[in-house]
Amino acid sequence: MHNTRLKNKVIRKIYRDIDIYALQQKLDLLGNLNAVDAVKYMNTRLIIIVSLFLGILFTFKMGYIYAPIATVILYYIYDYICIDRKLKIRTSLLDREALQFFEILTLTLESGRNLEHALEITCFNVDSNISREFKKALMEMKFGKSLLEALDNIKKRVPSETINNIILNITQTNVFGNSILETMYNQIDFLREKQILEIKERINKIPNKVSIISVIFVIPLILLLILGPFIINILS
Repeated sequence: MHNTRLKNKVIRKIYRDIDIYALQQKLDLLGNLNAVDAVKYMNTRLIIIVSLFLGILFTFKMGYIYAPIATVILYYIYDYICIDRKLKIRTSLLDREALQFFEILTLTLESGRNLEHALEITCFNVDSNISREFKKALMEMKFGKSLLEALDNIKKRVPSETINNIILNITQTNVFGNSILETMYNQIDFLREKQILEIKERINKIPNKVSIISVIFVIPLILLLILGPFIINILS
């Protein structure tokens, strides 16, 4: 117990509580499969950065110049690889899963079931990342939390603004007593339009990618075929 308290005091001297809290909120958005404690993450990052700094400092003649630059670069690259990149991938995955999940939820609501029961049936029949987040919310409700509290906690674990806006609309509908089905129809239409726009955006990027590939591979090959005989004559 004494060692734990001493460790916490040392940690608080190195890291500010506000930084630990902010980082933990960001790490929670990675989901259960990638859950990491903020303090452990910060300690690991600190050890790697200090090791790199000392390694470069004592390895190269100009280490006192290279070490700070490399340390700063690694600091931002480390966060990007370990957090930002994973958040981007998770957000994209959740957005792709959202349409199917909420379509099934809407169909279940159309059969006359209330929102809680409809969520249970949907989560039972859909196996996805977004389904697991709602399963966790249903589990929280069994331990005493209200439906609104459980849904609000999902927003703390999901990095997708699209899904969070849908949850916000669902909770507001539930509070003010508006038609949940009408809300879900509007959200599904929004998700479909969003997916269509994303597909069109990816299609529009194809010519640029093809052009880059052509410049890198095809054009040099054509030039080699055209100039090849002249080069052979010159060499011979």
